[in-house]
Amino acid sequence: MSPVIALVLAVPVCAQSYPGGWGGRGMRSGWPDGPQRVVTQGNAEPSKRIDVETFRAADGGDALGKGRIVVVETTPPAPPAPPATAPDELPGTNAMPALDDKLPVYEAAVIDQLANKGYDTADAANPQQLIEVSVGHDIVVPEEAPHRPVSGEVSMGVSNRGSGFGGALFIDLSKPRKAIVATRIDVRIRDKDTRRVLWEGHAQGQARMTENGLDDTRMATRLATALFAKFPDGKVVQSLAGAPLAPPAAGGGE
Repeated sequence: MSPVIALVLAVPVCAQSYPGGWGGRGMRSGWPDGPQRVVTQGNAEPSKRIDVETFRAADGGDALGKGRIVVVETTPPAPPAPPATAPDELPGTNAMPALDDKLPVYEAAVIDQLANKGYDTADAANPQQLIEVSVGHDIVVPEEAPHRPVSGEVSMGVSNRGSGFGGALFIDLSKPRKAIVATRIDVRIRDKDTRRVLWEGHAQGQARMTENGLDDTRMATRLATALFAKFPDGKVVQSLAGAPLAPPAAGGGE
C-alpha cells in the first residue's frame, strides 16, 4: 500500500482540490565554490558518475608505484564562510556534514589502492614518499522538511439548488528524503627528501545520506578506486619543490 493515502468526502458541491589546486580547489576541505545547490528534492537522485582528474610530474614517473610510502597529516585551511541562505530555503538545510574522525577512513582507502599498485605501505619507519589526503563534503540537495502525517482541505459552496460542502483528507506516512551529498577527495604524493610533488589527483562523487549519516566507508572506496584506476598515469606537468603540480585556476586562484 502506498504511504500516501487520500480520503475524499463529498456532498452536492465537489471539494476543491513544491582553492587553489586542480579545479579551483586542490587540497581544501569544503567547497567554497562548489556546485549550485538545489532548493527542493523533486525527483533528484545522486549522480552515479565519479569525476576524476590526475597530474604527474614530468620527471617523476620512475619513482611512482614503488618504495615505502606513508600518510602524513596536512594542516587544514580555515573553513570557508557558509553560503548565504536563499530566501526560499530553510535555515540549516545546507549545513556541511562534519568530517569528525572520518578522514582516516579515506586515508585507509587510499593506502589500500597504493598497496595494490606496488607500494610498501607496511613499513612506515623510514618512508621514501609521503601521501597527503584531504576530504571535503557539500550538500547539493538538502533534506526534505518533515512531512505532515495528516492534512486536508474543506470547501463550501452555495447555488440556487442549495448549499453543500466537500472535503479531502490526505494521510502521508512516508519519511522525508535525506540530503544528497557531494564528496571530494584530494591526494598528493611527495618525495620525502625534496618535498617535490610527484603525483596529484582528485575524485568527486555523490551519495544520499542515510539514517546514520553519510556512508563514508562506501564513498571512500568508490572515490579511491576511481582515482587510482589508471595510476600512475596523469596529465604530465612540470613540478617545483613543495608546490602543487596543477597551475593556478584562471582568475587568480590560490
